[in-house]
Amino acid sequence: MSAFSCGVDELDNFFQHEVEECVRRRYLSAYCAFLDSEEIVAAFTLMNDALMISSQTEKEDFIDDLKLEVDADIIEFFNRQSSYPAINIGHLGTSVNYQSKGIGTAIIDLVADTFAEYRQAGCQFITVDALNNPRSIKFYHTNGFCPQTSKDISSATRRMYRIL
Repeated sequence: MSAFSCGVDELDNFFQHEVEECVRRRYLSAYCAFLDSEEIVAAFTLMNDALMISSQTEKEDFIDDLKLEVDADIIEFFNRQSSYPAINIGHLGTSVNYQSKGIGTAIIDLVADTFAEYRQAGCQFITVDALNNPRSIKFYHTNGFCPQTSKDISSATRRMYRIL
């Protein structure tokens, strides 16, 4: 991973210096994507998560947003829950040499397809803590993610989710 660079200092530092310890301590699982060469074209991590709604107002907003995406009979089921099992894409970076070629979208689709079919444990959503910059937010929004809350609009990261 020492040669991997996605051009974002925080992500590059994580993949080059921290990911190994996180994997060793079972905090997350890390994956690399390769094309025909030995060059890493993308790296990402996955970890168990839960989408938690902290207030009644946020829950009402969340349920209203879900009404646009799921069948009405599912809404009551979601409304009875206080937390929602999820898989978190903790870090996702595409090599600077391969950006804007659909690799990040392919990884998100792979995770979504895998966990939509995975029946070992419950998983209703994919979550991300996206870097709060226009490019990252647009990328995740284009890939079907919605902000979970407006409380983090000025934070370094935005909590976002996508229903499976």
